[in-house]
Amino acid sequence: MALHSLHLSPSLHYQTTTTTTHSCLLENRRLKTRITCAKTRPRKLPALDGDKSESQELVRNIVRSFSDKEPLVKTLNKYVRIVRTEHCFLLFEELGKRDKWLQCLEVFRWMQKQRWYIADNGVYSKLISVMGKKGQTRMAMWLFSEMRNSGCRPDTSVYNSVITAHLHSKDKAKALDKALGYFNKMKGMERCKPNIVTYNILLRAFAQAQNATQVNALFKDLEESIISPDIYTYNGVMDAYGKNGMIREMESVLSLLKTQQCKPDIITFNLLIDSYGRRQEFEKMEQVFKSLLRSKEKPTLPTFHSMIINYGKARLKEKARDVFKKMTDMKYMPSFVTYECLIMMYGLCDCVSSAREVFDEIVESGKEVKVSTLNAMLTVYCNNGLPIEANILFENTQNLKVLPDSSTYKLLYKAYTKGNMKDLLQKLLKHMDKAGVVPNKRFFQDALGAFGSSRATKNSASGTNSSSRLQSRVGTKLGVSS
Repeated sequence: MALHSLHLSPSLHYQTTTTTTHSCLLENRRLKTRITCAKTRPRKLPALDGDKSESQELVRNIVRSFSDKEPLVKTLNKYVRIVRTEHCFLLFEELGKRDKWLQCLEVFRWMQKQRWYIADNGVYSKLISVMGKKGQTRMAMWLFSEMRNSGCRPDTSVYNSVITAHLHSKDKAKALDKALGYFNKMKGMERCKPNIVTYNILLRAFAQAQNATQVNALFKDLEESIISPDIYTYNGVMDAYGKNGMIREMESVLSLLKTQQCKPDIITFNLLIDSYGRRQEFEKMEQVFKSLLRSKEKPTLPTFHSMIINYGKARLKEKARDVFKKMTDMKYMPSFVTYECLIMMYGLCDCVSSAREVFDEIVESGKEVKVSTLNAMLTVYCNNGLPIEANILFENTQNLKVLPDSSTYKLLYKAYTKGNMKDLLQKLLKHMDKAGVVPNKRFFQDALGAFGSSRATKNSASGTNSSSRLQSRVGTKLGVSS
């Protein structure tokens, strides 16, 4: 494959098919006037025609206001004179991010009681999407049925949301069969014909399932249709193949892309760099990076992050340091993720002291220490057989003003269990109890993995200022000029 022959044009936007549900909703909003259960969407109030940030701020206030003592519906009633469909859409998104899918249904029921509410495909499509992402397939299908009972006729966007909801279920084989069933059904309905979003969803899903035969069949079907593939089509499939280590299949799709009137963008470059790096095919990875530098596109921070981590996994410390130097020489400002990548890279190369130096520089810089950065340093200690050092750092989280999350407890639980450190395990469980973290079956499965949930159950029973200054300091430690 002649990677150096890629000729690119600027492309500032990328959306993988894992986020096609959002695209469905945007498309759906443009099609509102076609919904039979309502001729038009209710007119926006003049106050809502302003900056979207005002709506987002209102939603944030609502989310902050409700609690166990202040039910969500009671909070919504306080804002009843100004809350409209647009705010409810934002509420669905925010509540979905917080795994509060039941509260999404509360908002929906509250909406239905308002005088301004008109049954709308967009509302159902959004809710189906949220339920699907949370693995609530039955609830998604109930909403699909409820939508038709309300007088709304499904359209392409709704079916795209239904397909995506099924693909989030645990039984992947059954989910793919269901998705294909809906796809074929859509072909026979005039107002529900598959669009490019439909194909993108299915292509990525079958590529993730390593079903190259079905991917090829879908590409052939797409070629025979009036729909043209877009950059999201190719990027989504290549990314899925690359993450599964199917390099030959990924390169085949890249060749197909190059024969079409669809030019690669920065995401194409990044996923190729990451895929080759994961497979430790560094010659090809470096070739793609050089091609990127010669193109009209510009590297992004994820470009460098991927190279640093993948060199670290191969224990090529100097190569990783060279990437960081290249990044700073090109005047890129490192983010907290950059420093987390450096910490992880040093940990993978058994350079624990170097990892700790980077972590200490972050703390000394006066910048906020994020929990993900704490977890990166704890992971380095745990993976290098240093649970005592991990415990000391964990005990110091209050001084660092960092609030541990579930990932913090999981990685420490695994390390302490592996080291048979009962005293530390008991202390950790007390910390969890104090923080209100209740370990369940999933916690133990995620924490222990190969150790087995039976051992986990036994153990649980027994235990019932500035970026520039930071860049300069870390650069000095790495032998890199800023």
